[in-house]
Amino acid sequence: MGKTYRAMLVTAPGQLDLVERPVPVPGANEVLIAVEACGVCGADAGDIARVDPNGHKPRVPGHEVVGRIIALGERTPSIWRPGQRVGVGRLGGHCNECAQCRQGKFNLCRNQHFVGSTCDGGYAEMMLARSTGLVSVPEELGSDEAAPILCAGIATFNALKKCGAEAGDLVAIFGIGGLGHMALQYARKMGFKVAAIGRGQDIAEDALALGAHTYIDTSIENAPDKLNGMGGAKAIITTIGHADAVSPLIGSLAPEGRLIVLASSKDPLSVPASQLVVGERGVIGSITGTPYENERTLDFSVLTGVRPKIETFPLEQAAEALQKLKSGDVKFRLVLTMG
Repeated sequence: MGKTYRAMLVTAPGQLDLVERPVPVPGANEVLIAVEACGVCGADAGDIARVDPNGHKPRVPGHEVVGRIIALGERTPSIWRPGQRVGVGRLGGHCNECAQCRQGKFNLCRNQHFVGSTCDGGYAEMMLARSTGLVSVPEELGSDEAAPILCAGIATFNALKKCGAEAGDLVAIFGIGGLGHMALQYARKMGFKVAAIGRGQDIAEDALALGAHTYIDTSIENAPDKLNGMGGAKAIITTIGHADAVSPLIGSLAPEGRLIVLASSKDPLSVPASQLVVGERGVIGSITGTPYENERTLDFSVLTGVRPKIETFPLEQAAEALQKLKSGDVKFRLVLTMG
């Protein structure tokens, strides 16, 4: 191990620079990871654009990190060992002290890092991580395959688990992008009747190949009418943050159906109270999950053959990867690889 490592640093809003940094020493309950791959997520673009160089030290972005442990800090639990391949997602490790942690709701911990935003992430050859945030990665998955599952995978897998639908029920996936393409695969493998909702025929073939039984093109069809014509959706998973596009779908939920919101947005949803009361429908949010749930997602992916569709870039081309992400010309996830 050398004395320095390369990292992409946010030096100004929207600007990434390749720098060399001294190799850090892990503190108590931390590990040092030699990063092998890091996914490029839409949230990264927001982290990089919103950085305040006057308010915080420059950050390394990236929160879909896979690599191998090369050093252990004091009091690191014995389940983690040097050479072990691990991952770190958006939630960087719970505190084990707050009220939510004491209830076992570790994904809702009030004191954990958001990797790549409040602590350094994985656009780097090395990274420090809290031991409570570590995820064991199965050997059946390549590091570049596993990385997007730590964010896009678990976000959609957990949303489907909590959506209330049972095998054979109609489940709709709104938005066939980085998250949606994982949701389609998981929904099909879970035994749901899957409707994909997108805009344009250019994505129709992909949606059906990924697992959708039917594709609804909002440029030529009315999605709520189409879903209601199929009996209403037991659940709708939305990966789209545009409230004006999401709100009309609430009226196409079956009785006791749920709208699961994955994309954060400041725009309020328009929800007629009558649609919630009559039929006992619901709207809930879902935020990734715990390290244990992330391991369940990885294991399910191995068991069922679910894999993200990826394109890889070397670390030094992180800015180019982000630009491609923002252009929308991606099918479906981008991953940075090291070395």
